[in-house]
Amino acid sequence: KLRDHAIIEEKTRQFGSLANRLAKYLSPQIYNSIFRSEGGAVQSLARKNLTIFFSDIEGFTEICDGIEPERLSFLINRYLGEMAEIAIEHGGTIDKFIGDAMLVFFGDPETDGDRNDAMKCARMALRMRERVAELRSIWHEHGISKPVRVRMGINTGYCTVGNFGSDQRLEYTVLGGPVNLAARLQAAAEPDTILASESTWLLIQDIVQGEHVRDIKPKGFVQPVPVYRLDGL
Repeated sequence: KLRDHAIIEEKTRQFGSLANRLAKYLSPQIYNSIFRSEGGAVQSLARKNLTIFFSDIEGFTEICDGIEPERLSFLINRYLGEMAEIAIEHGGTIDKFIGDAMLVFFGDPETDGDRNDAMKCARMALRMRERVAELRSIWHEHGISKPVRVRMGINTGYCTVGNFGSDQRLEYTVLGGPVNLAARLQAAAEPDTILASESTWLLIQDIVQGEHVRDIKPKGFVQPVPVYRLDGL
C-alpha cells in the first residue's frame, strides 16, 4: 500500500509539472477551459461576435539583421512577455505569436458583451503602446539602437472560433473576414498608431479619443472601409 501511495504521489507530481509546462503554450482562458470538468467548452466550432487585435513591430526585419542573436532574443522575449501580460490583465485571449506579430481576441471563451469586449481591447492596445514607449530606454541600454515602434489594428465582427487542425495537431483560433480586416488595419497603421474599424469605433466612440482618418480599400475587400485612429481614453 505504501508503494502504491508513493506511485500515485509521483504520478500526481508528474502530471502537475506537465500541466504547468503546458500552461505556457496556451492562453489562460483556453487552458482553464480544457482542464475544467466542463472542458467541452472549447471542443466545438461557434460563430461569435468578437473584437480582434493584431500588432507587429515596424521594421522588425531590419532590426533582426542588425543585432546579435542574444540581443534579438532579449528584445523579442521581453516585448512579447510584456505584451502578453497586458493582454491577460485586460481579459484578452492570446491566439498566437507569429514572429513579432501578435493576435489577441475578446469575446471568447468568455464575453462581457460586445461593447465591453471592444472597450477592453481598446484599453489593452493603448496600454501596450504606452508600455513599448517605456521599454525603449531599456532596449537602448542593451545595445538596440533602433527605436522599437509598433503598429496595431482592431476590428469587431462575427468570426468562427474553435479548434482547427488535424488529429495530430489542433489549434484553438479564429477565422473569418473580421480577422483579415484587423490584420489589414494593422498593416495600414503608421508606427505607434492604433487603427480601428467603424464597427469597433461605434461601440467605443464615447469613451475614447480619436478621429476618422481616411477610408481604405484593403486587399480582398470590395467596398472601402472607414478607418479611425485611437489616441486615448
